[in-house]
Amino acid sequence: MNFLHLFSSAIIMILLISLLIIVHEAGHFLAAKLTGVRVDKFGFGLPVGPTLFSKKIGETEFLIHAFLFGGYVSFPDDEEDCDLPMDSPKRYSNKPIGQRALIISMGVIFNVILAYFLIFMAGFIWQKLPDNKYIVSFEEFAPSAVESVKNSGIQKGDILYSVNGSVVSYPLILNKYLEVSKEFDGFAKQDIIETKYKELQTLNPQLSQDKIIKAGTVVKLPEFTDEAPVNLSFDNIVGLEKYKAEETQLSDVQIKLRDKINYQNEIKLDEDTKLIDIASAISDTKKPVSIVVLRNNEQVELNTVYSGKDGKLGISQKFIEQYRETKTLKQLVPAVFNYVNYNMGLMVYSLGKLFTGKIPVSEMNGIIAITKIGTEMIAYSGLFNGILLTAIISLNLAILNILPVPALDGGHLLFLLIEKITGKPVNKSVVEKVSMFFFYLLIALMIVIIYNDIHAWVIGKI
Repeated sequence: MNFLHLFSSAIIMILLISLLIIVHEAGHFLAAKLTGVRVDKFGFGLPVGPTLFSKKIGETEFLIHAFLFGGYVSFPDDEEDCDLPMDSPKRYSNKPIGQRALIISMGVIFNVILAYFLIFMAGFIWQKLPDNKYIVSFEEFAPSAVESVKNSGIQKGDILYSVNGSVVSYPLILNKYLEVSKEFDGFAKQDIIETKYKELQTLNPQLSQDKIIKAGTVVKLPEFTDEAPVNLSFDNIVGLEKYKAEETQLSDVQIKLRDKINYQNEIKLDEDTKLIDIASAISDTKKPVSIVVLRNNEQVELNTVYSGKDGKLGISQKFIEQYRETKTLKQLVPAVFNYVNYNMGLMVYSLGKLFTGKIPVSEMNGIIAITKIGTEMIAYSGLFNGILLTAIISLNLAILNILPVPALDGGHLLFLLIEKITGKPVNKSVVEKVSMFFFYLLIALMIVIIYNDIHAWVIGKI
């Protein structure tokens, strides 16, 4: 992939994201015009740093700012030195609540309409849309393949059906399970440690009363057993929540012992050691992974496999995204709604996880990550996937903006709702102070997310 192709893909992705911002602000602009509110400024980008372009057309000044990712529409009410009389019908604040709510909501509505339009056009042009399902099949063994997978009975072309009882609903499900099931992961269950401690005492009765075992002592070791298989939740599988094992973490001393023992039946100690350290060391082994495949449309349970120390099996997988045909309008319309409903549901669910603290801020990504992912998606997978990603971002933008948070559209609607209930507007000074507080909070969050994006880019996470 040459630089020119990647560069042109990046430009396309930036233009697509810019389209979302312009369409959102155009919704506010057109609703204001429709209700007779004067629009003083239509800005693309945030008014931070230099202004690249400025031109007044009619009553409205159109601006492009250097900080491109953002936008705004400014009404006479936003300017203290506005020339309009306070009772002018062209002021936003003098309009009925219903019209003001329409002006505020129209940006979100336009983003939703744009998302549907983009998905509809993608399905119309390419005559297919994702069905939100994947087929994962097995291909070739790598030279580094672990012995257990070679003896599992797996065959080329087998389709992955389930892993440890989790039916495939996400393309990287096996990778997720292998990562958390890898051999010598540095953790062990406390009950296993206690069992191994007792077995060590039985095998080495001369040590049963000793808390410290002297260097040079030969200790007989019990039979090694597998750890319990891992069970991942939906949130773990799709990456909305980190898997947290209810296990005890081994110390550096215990890990050193574990590596030295390495499944032997006895060990000669190099230094004074506690029996509990040996028990912990031999409790960290490997976790079985149960795989069921589809072969000739029948479910086949493979022999148990074990993830390697690197969290891999050493067999290549082929990921095939399933699509719905959209050659006719009858096929296209339900496919569009299916795609939107699935992704919208996942977004709302993810936001719930974010606000309940299940997803830490340190793992949030933003516009840089989106642009990079979108650029690579266009460069390697074509414009089709880039357009679909843009549609999903547009839906995401709509959902985020409608949240009842001051400084967002949903916050303005919240103030209008309070006004409707109380019969009088919320004090303008209070609105400004609360909105400004949340604006700075959002700017701070944006800075954190940009840092996350850059850090993830540098370390190769995105």
